[in-house]
Amino acid sequence: MILSALALLSLALLLGGMVFFAAVVAPLVFTRLPADQAGRFIRHLFPVYYLWLIATAGLAALALAPARPADALAMALVAALTLWLRQGLMPRINRLSDAAQAGDAAARPRFDRAHRLSVLLNLVQMLVAAAVLLRQASPPP
Repeated sequence: MILSALALLSLALLLGGMVFFAAVVAPLVFTRLPADQAGRFIRHLFPVYYLWLIATAGLAALALAPARPADALAMALVAALTLWLRQGLMPRINRLSDAAQAGDAAARPRFDRAHRLSVLLNLVQMLVAAAVLLRQASPPP
């Protein structure tokens, strides 16, 4: 019972954080701040956002492991993917953005591809989290 409640809470915090960031924070930052300030702000926010995802997905994986091992594996994969996004792809995106702003014409399309990949992977993570949350919130058959 306690693990089930902990799983439900961590999944809700995970998905809620992802949706809030995508639907409220990012659009607000990029519509209310000048582009250079928005970019710097988001660059500082992303590492914290990714830590939130790693922590909540990891906690969900641990809480789900005894009763729902497949869902626990899905959440562990979300956490692992987020670790790669934070430590691997995000620094690459930042370097490409810096290069593009410095006038490197070849960096812009590479930045665009890397950014699209990060958005796509984040969307996949949201869908996985939503599916696991719905299964966890539904009463067993």
